[in-house]
Amino acid sequence: MSDDLIPTVLPGRADEPIVVPEEHARATRERVGVGAWLAVAWLALMVFFMLFGEHLGLPSKNDFNPRLKLAPPFTSGHLLGTDNVGHDMLAYVVYGTKVSVGVGVISVTIGTIIGGFFGLITGYFRNIVTTILGYLFDVLLAFPPLVLSLTLVTVLAYDPAGSEWRRFAAVVAGLAIVSIPILARITRANTLVWAEREFVLAAKAMGAKSWRIMFRDVLPNVVPAMMSIAILGIGIAIVAEGSLSLFGVSVKPDTPSWGNIIASQRGKIAVAPHVVFVPVIFLFFTVLALNYLGDVIRKRFDVRESIL
Repeated sequence: MSDDLIPTVLPGRADEPIVVPEEHARATRERVGVGAWLAVAWLALMVFFMLFGEHLGLPSKNDFNPRLKLAPPFTSGHLLGTDNVGHDMLAYVVYGTKVSVGVGVISVTIGTIIGGFFGLITGYFRNIVTTILGYLFDVLLAFPPLVLSLTLVTVLAYDPAGSEWRRFAAVVAGLAIVSIPILARITRANTLVWAEREFVLAAKAMGAKSWRIMFRDVLPNVVPAMMSIAILGIGIAIVAEGSLSLFGVSVKPDTPSWGNIIASQRGKIAVAPHVVFVPVIFLFFTVLALNYLGDVIRKRFDVRESIL
C-alpha cells in the first residue's frame, strides 16, 4: 500500500476496509465550515463597530427626539426604532459595542497574559511557591464569579461621581481578576502534560535552560488551549458586564453599553419589546459566535480542557 493512502473501516463493514487518500483525510481535518466563517464575520462586524462606530454618521448618543419615544422598528426613519427617551436604537447599540465588547476583550486579554504566565510557571516548576499559587487559584475559583466580580467592581469604583473611564477601568479590572485563576488552571493543566513530553526531556538533557524550554517548547503547544478558553471567556465577560449593569455597578448609567440599555429599558418591555430585544440579539449572536469559535479551536487542536 502506498504511503499516501490511509485504510479506514466504515461502520458495519469491518471486514472490508476502505482506502481513503491522505489528501482527502487532511482536507476533512482542515475544513472549518460555514458556521465558523459566519462567526468570524459577525465578530469582525462587532470589532468594526467598536473601533469606528462613532464615525459611521449615525445620530449622536446625545441626540434624541421626545416626540418619537418607543417608535417601533422600520418606522419614522429609525431602522431599529427608538427607546423611551427617543434615542435611535441602532445608533445606541452600535455605540454600546465599544464598552461591551471592549470590556470583554481587554479584561480577558489581561487575564490570559497574567493567568497564562502563572499557570505556565506552576505547571512547569514543582516547588513550594508554585504549590501555594495553585492553592490560591483554587481559593479564587471557590468564589462564585458574579459575586466576586460584583464585589471587586464595587470596591474599585467606590466613587459614584468618578469619571467614565474610571468606571470602565474598574469593570475591566474586576473581570480580569475573575478570569485569571480560570486561565491559570487551564494553562497549568496543559503545561503539566507537555512538560513530560519527549522533546522537552531531550531539551533538558541537552542542557537547555528551564525558561527557554518553557517559552520556546512548552508555551507554543499550550497556546491553543489558552486561546480556546480565552475566546469563551470573552463571551462570559460580555454577559458579566450586562449582569453588573443590572445591579448598577458597571459603567455610568448614561454611558451606552448593551447591559445599560437592557437595564434602563427593561421596564418598557411590555409596551415596546424591541427596546430590550435589540441589544439582547446583539449580545446573543456575539456570545454565540465566540462560543462556536472556541469549540472550533478546541476540536481543531484537540484541546483537553480538564483541570488537573
